[in-house]
Amino acid sequence: MRIALYGGSFDPVHRGHLMVAEAALEELALDWLIFIPTLRSPFKPDRSPADGSLRLRWLRLALAGQMRCKVDAIELVRGGVSYTIDTIRYFGRRYPDSELLLLIGSDQVPHLPSWREAESLACLVQFVVIPRPGHPSISLPSPYRLRHLKGWPMDISSSEIRRRVRRGLPVHHLVPQEVAEDFANLQDYRDKS
Repeated sequence: MRIALYGGSFDPVHRGHLMVAEAALEELALDWLIFIPTLRSPFKPDRSPADGSLRLRWLRLALAGQMRCKVDAIELVRGGVSYTIDTIRYFGRRYPDSELLLLIGSDQVPHLPSWREAESLACLVQFVVIPRPGHPSISLPSPYRLRHLKGWPMDISSSEIRRRVRRGLPVHHLVPQEVAEDFANLQDYRDKS
């Protein structure tokens, strides 16, 4: 099987995430695309995303009916800082005969060599680079294997959506309708955003 892993805070999941997923499914001939919400990013140690159960619910709402997309809570369940190498090893054990790919934003490519156990990680997965406006295409030497998605770079950010929610501005054009309806009713989320 060919499986791509898509990690992030997804706080909240938005249309840009879903368009990346569609591009990956089409361009990479995937059997599965697995969304993995992080508990705590090593790159954003001072940021506390919305509760994991909320982010899981939003992902499930956004992906309802998507037959080749799944959500896995391994990083929320494991606890602590979410290191990619631990997650890749977990999926390698879970799907031992599968090819694993890892979706990352183009802004992260220059930092890959500084990730925890970066060379081991590079031997275990092929990195699929998500284009981001304003970030040029970068390559890295072996053992890094990079492939670039062609489709749909969008400049939508979860942080901008949180700012709009905090200011009481509409976000229905940025997130799936079910997600917008769900968190529009959550006072705690509006207060925290």
